[in-house]
Amino acid sequence: MYDKSDLKLFKRLGVKPDQVDGQLQRFRDGCGHVELHDAAAPGNGIRTLAPDEADNYAALHEARKATVPMTKMVPASGSATRMFKTLNTFMTTYTASDEEYLRLRQEREPGTVSAFFDKIKEYPFFRQLREVIYADHLDVDKLLHKNQFIEILEYLLTPKGLNYNATPKGLICFHLYQEHARTAFEEHLVEGALYCHNGKTANLHFTVAAEHADKFKALLKSVRARYQRETGIQFKVSFSVQRSDTDTVSVTPDGNLLRDERGAIVFRPGGHGALIHNLNELKEEVVFIKNIDNVTPDRNKAATVRYKRALGGILLETRERIFHHARLLEKREPSAAVLDEIEEFIRRHLGYRPGEEAARAGKRERVKLLKQLLDRPLRVCGMVKNEGEPGGGPFWVGSPADGYRLMIVESAQVDLKNRAQRGIFERSTHFNPVDIVCSTYNHKGKKYNLLDFVDDRQAFITTKSFNGREILVQELPGLWNGAMANWNTIFVEVPLETFTPVKTVFDLLRVEHLNVFTPMEFQ
Repeated sequence: MYDKSDLKLFKRLGVKPDQVDGQLQRFRDGCGHVELHDAAAPGNGIRTLAPDEADNYAALHEARKATVPMTKMVPASGSATRMFKTLNTFMTTYTASDEEYLRLRQEREPGTVSAFFDKIKEYPFFRQLREVIYADHLDVDKLLHKNQFIEILEYLLTPKGLNYNATPKGLICFHLYQEHARTAFEEHLVEGALYCHNGKTANLHFTVAAEHADKFKALLKSVRARYQRETGIQFKVSFSVQRSDTDTVSVTPDGNLLRDERGAIVFRPGGHGALIHNLNELKEEVVFIKNIDNVTPDRNKAATVRYKRALGGILLETRERIFHHARLLEKREPSAAVLDEIEEFIRRHLGYRPGEEAARAGKRERVKLLKQLLDRPLRVCGMVKNEGEPGGGPFWVGSPADGYRLMIVESAQVDLKNRAQRGIFERSTHFNPVDIVCSTYNHKGKKYNLLDFVDDRQAFITTKSFNGREILVQELPGLWNGAMANWNTIFVEVPLETFTPVKTVFDLLRVEHLNVFTPMEFQ
């Protein structure tokens, strides 16, 4: 099936033929749907914290962080192209006719091109934009006065100027301060210095696209001294790229392996689920995970930091209890009372409800099952009330025989043609903002191989376009979905104010992203 050139390509990418065979088999068989049992909610799989509880857990995190190696992992390979979609459409379609100009000037609603130009001077990247235009001996105010909108956008989005279309979102200016603007990357540095450090050093890890790695490193080199001086914290920052051996093949609608015009097999990135390999390489015991575009300026960081610390405190307390119970099970003859205690702990705190088979198990089988349930990576996931954001949410999944487990589920994982399953999915009241803290070591101090806990059946198959024709593409199980399907999971409700993503350029002028030039006080 594969010729010499195919095998040579496999070797270059680090892909094995049986990997491709498996992907093609999933195209033929389809990816399995998860079986939703119920939507998780406060009191039913989602913990809520009273203010004093949040403060107590945050204090626990602060007390322990110096003794537990921690890092913050930020997936940062995404391009900003989608962020500027509306402006790009305008740039390629606007003809500056009298009719189009009149219609443009009549638009004033937020999220429109007219609103963008009305407020362009308020955007944090305007200083840079003015400078690149001035470098060509032009004046942005005169361009605005003459309604030369296309030329301004070319300086913003194309290689003629800032080239934001080809810039990763992490390197876009997000927030304006008195003396400078901060990129999303810089905001993550500052945020990391507030909860992910040992008193001296903050560890951060960014997954980036290979072609942009040098840009991130150059920015870090230029700003590191400033933020170390302002925060009193040293930064240890590392980078990795998505591994080529996690790329996946595509097929045509009739099931044939997709090849390009030269006959070479077309590989595509396997989606954010591929980053489970990058996470697996991190050596720290505790890892915070947060998306690159979910940041706030200093004046709004307090709630985010408070609940990040609280999630960390819950994780540290829970893993200590897991380790305690795991050691009890290593004794030669744990009593029935001990087994009952451990089972109740798992039921109440680890997002697992035993099924019928567990209820019928004898003592030996029961001990074995409890060991398996405890001996897994642990994650604590912040959840916000759903206000219409697309994406995954918290659910109970499983069956009466096998039991039920908490899991983050995307719509693509659900059989929405099934009325009952669709009903459960639509009843979800909370949303996954990717506010996660993980523990990846067991009670003996040994690191888990995280690949052992991936559910490969939870891959995604979607439709894309290639050279003008429809194709089917496959993504690996999502990083916080199928890639963590067999982790112990705790859901905690966090305030909506801790979730401030920038999906479009217009989001940068939402009130939570506007600054008042007051720097954060570091403690």
